Amino acid sequence: MAKESVKARQRKREAVVARYAVKRAALKAAGDYEGLNKLPRNASPVRLKNRCKLTGRPKGYMRDFGICRNQFREMALMGKIPGVTKASW
Repeated sequence: MAKESVKARQRKREAVVARYAVKRAALKAAGDYEGLNKLPRNASPVRLKNRCKLTGRPKGYMRDFGICRNQFREMALMGKIPGVTKASW
C-alpha cells in the first residue's frame, strides 16, 4: 500500500494534466516551444505514473482494469469483476 501522500500527489498531477491538455495541444500544434516551457512541469502527461486506483501500487499494474495484479486477483476470486473467471481445464 502506497503512502497517502504519494497517492495524493498522483491525483494532483492527473488533475493538472487534464486542466492543461487543450492548451498544451494547441501550443504543440503551433510549434510554440517557449509557451510549452512556461506551462507547469506537472502538465506533461509523461510525468504520470500508472498506479493502482485502490492501493496506489506502482508495479504489477494492469491497464485494462486500472488496478494492480494483487487487487485484480482478490476481486476476481470474489466475483467483483464481470466476465472474469478462474481458469480450469
